[in-house]
Amino acid sequence: MFAEDEKARAGEMGPSEFEKLFSADLKAFKEGDIVNGTVIEMSKDSVMIDIGYKSEGVVPLREFRVDGEITISVGDEVTVLLEKREDDHGYVRLSKSKADQYKVWDTLIEACDNSTPVLGRITQRIKGGFYVDVNGVTAFLPGSQVDLKPVRNPDALIGQEFEFVVLKHNRRKNNVIISRRTILEKERESMREVTLATLEEGALVEGLVKNITAYGAFLDLGGIDGLVHLTDLSWGKVSHPTQILNIGDTVTVKVLKYNKDDGKISLGLKQTKEDPWLAVGDKYEKGARVKGRVVNITDYGCFVELEQGLEGLVHISEMSWTKIRHPSQKLKVDDEVEVMILDIDAEHKRISLGLKQVEANPWDGAEERYPKGSNISGVVKNITDFGVFIGVEDGIDGLVHISDLTWKKVKHPSEVYKKGQEVEAQVLNIDATNRRFSLSTKLLERNPWEAVHERYTPGMTIDGRVTSVADFGAFVEIEDGLEGLVHVSELNRGKKKGDEIKVGDIVEVEVLNVDAEDNKIGLSIRCVKESAPVADAVEETSETAEVVAETVEEGTEEAVAPEGTEEAPAEEAAEEVVAPEATEAQAEEAAEETRKPEPAE
Repeated sequence: MFAEDEKARAGEMGPSEFEKLFSADLKAFKEGDIVNGTVIEMSKDSVMIDIGYKSEGVVPLREFRVDGEITISVGDEVTVLLEKREDDHGYVRLSKSKADQYKVWDTLIEACDNSTPVLGRITQRIKGGFYVDVNGVTAFLPGSQVDLKPVRNPDALIGQEFEFVVLKHNRRKNNVIISRRTILEKERESMREVTLATLEEGALVEGLVKNITAYGAFLDLGGIDGLVHLTDLSWGKVSHPTQILNIGDTVTVKVLKYNKDDGKISLGLKQTKEDPWLAVGDKYEKGARVKGRVVNITDYGCFVELEQGLEGLVHISEMSWTKIRHPSQKLKVDDEVEVMILDIDAEHKRISLGLKQVEANPWDGAEERYPKGSNISGVVKNITDFGVFIGVEDGIDGLVHISDLTWKKVKHPSEVYKKGQEVEAQVLNIDATNRRFSLSTKLLERNPWEAVHERYTPGMTIDGRVTSVADFGAFVEIEDGLEGLVHVSELNRGKKKGDEIKVGDIVEVEVLNVDAEDNKIGLSIRCVKESAPVADAVEETSETAEVVAETVEEGTEEAVAPEGTEEAPAEEAAEEVVAPEATEAQAEEAAEETRKPEPAE
């Protein structure tokens, strides 16, 4: 019955009408359409799908594979894209992946219209931003839309998933621009409203360190920023915020001041803890030994942290029993040290500490160990204009004044000793209270003035060498360490007219007088036996000047007199450097003679 009816209809419509209906049915399927179909057959590399067309469609099996597993079976309904109505084999070419992509595009367009966030994974960093995979569609994320602030490590974002907002799209060009910053701004504004509603002075809040400057640290309290000033970071001394905080730290702070008009918030970190200075008198007492950590070193000393926020100063003078040029010679930052509390001033928040006080004082018993007149040996540690410092033992240096170096006349101590040289000396005086140790090296030499009146008598003539020439006369060395003065009035006797006495000349002198008590010998030149070449004299003078200048420079840079080892103040030492006692007396006598009026002719 049904077959007869179909034939009757076909006969009624005729061949031409049937072809028209078939052609209209074919036109209903266009390339690029999204259609639904049923899986009717599966092979090892393809899937046959019936979409209601005159022939079945074929989709590569790989498009139904997820993580290596097939996700469909015969009879399943699927959505595909009609790529081509007939290929070379007469099959309809379909694509599931392109159909899925079209679905994603529909989602992206809808998300853009409704400002709905979409989930994506950052896959690649490119110039100007990143590529983001949004359900198979590659979108562009500009660098300015990644975060609220510049990203310090862009590569760390690769592989991370975030929510994004679709800013622009072009389906025909397959172009999508997205933003993460827009979502963060909305979240920040939402958090800001909550934070402002609960924020008040005195409240404790949690913040994230987002920026650090020389004067403090900025914290994100949740949509709004606050500043912890440098002075409010710790009860102790802080020179830079990085000593306490680092970017990314989460800390609890106290709201010190909140100005609603300009939105400025002042925060305090130290105010969340008890001020250690309030109980310092109960915890510590003068004379106690405590342990601490060196947190800062300056030219005048170092600061030692006894506990969090409580620091004391070890002055450079309290660091060692011997004088040091800089605290870094003794300590360095982060050293664990034991110190003694010398003084506590809780009102002004000051603690004075001593490092040398926890060590044995080398000056205790020094007077018994080194009695006057005893001999010691040591190494020259320092040379100055006024003398030489000798290391007697660790922590004790002795001073040999320039007048006690040798019986010879010297212009500078470097003419006698060099730094690092081992020497012996005799103890002149020791004052342990003031830490002064006076030594002499010339007392270990033969005294040329001893029995001098027996060796030299007035009227005798001897040979000598001119050692120096002054306005008031010339000094002549008649034996090693023994010099006499030829007054200016006695210089002309042995000179030819126009000649000048020079340093280094060998002269014959007559002994005029000998004063053994005051170490003085008066001489008169009889004749110049051998004149020193001018070049030699100039060279000798230049060499002496260079040695003195070189040692003075060294003394200025390196040789600082250890504390308590100076026998006399620098001014007194400078006066004594001019000339030994005998020479000075002779100079005064010579000057007195020059002031006398000459007899009238």
